Amino acid sequence: VTMLGAAAGVRDAGHIGMESILVLLPEKLREKFEIVIHFVVGCFGAMMVWYGSLLGKSVMNYKIPSLGISEGINYVAVVVAGALIILFCIEHIIAIVTGKEVIPSWH
Repeated sequence: VTMLGAAAGVRDAGHIGMESILVLLPEKLREKFEIVIHFVVGCFGAMMVWYGSLLGKSVMNYKIPSLGISEGINYVAVVVAGALIILFCIEHIIAIVTGKEVIPSWH
């Protein structure tokens, strides 16, 4: 649930620390900095997908005793959230480049 909540936070551009820096920058520089922020966050999402899948594969042969299913199932949320983060970052970058605004999902 936390991982999917993090993806939703990226969708709504909830980067609190980055937002405080952006308000201090001139408009033209702000757009470039926003693209860099979304690119870096997208790279983090890619790392979540890559390393989450590696972790899932490494414990795939172990079973959760009480359920009898693979331990690898625990890492599915990490991979899905990472993929969503990548998609949401791409959406934000496209919106910035085209001059549009992404409407928050909780709107």
